[in-house]
Formats: sequence, C-alpha cells, structure tokens
Amino acid sequence: MRKKISKIVTAAIVGAVGVGIFSVSELAQAKKGDVEKCYGVAKAGKNDCGTSIHACAGQSTQDQDPNEWIYLPKGTCDKISGGKTK
Repeated sequence: MRKKISKIVTAAIVGAVGVGIFSVSELAQAKKGDVEKCYGVAKAGKNDCGTSIHACAGQSTQDQDPNEWIYLPKGTCDKISGGKTK
C-alpha cells in the first residue's frame, strides 16, 4: 500500500514539474516571435495572462472576452472568428 501511495505522489510531482516546463517553453516560444497574442477567443478561465482587470492567467470570467488573450502560432488568430491581434 505504501509503495502505491509513493507512486501516486511521484506521478503528481512529475506532472506539476511538467506543467512548469511547458509554461517556460511557451514563454521561450513567445520571445522567439513564433506566437502572437490573440484577443477575444479565450474560454473563461483559460486566458494566458493578465489584463487591466486582473493580474494573472486563468482568471478570465467569460468566454470570448475581447480583453482576454491567449498565445497562438503566428497567423492562426486571423483565421478564428472573433480573433483579433490588437
């Protein structure tokens, strides 16, 4: 039983670290210019960063809020209905 709990805890830690690495990877991509901010397409709670209303990712309260944005590969935002890059 103790070994099973240890495996579960290890899996949870590895998962959390993986999410952190993925976020760093996204930031590195953004700095390279491979991605762009796409406004007006994020689902509630799925925005990538803060706005004038709140300070952090995941804090949007409504779907497709024109002030909220997510990172998308360059050129993708213009293909999405309601998506704007500015």
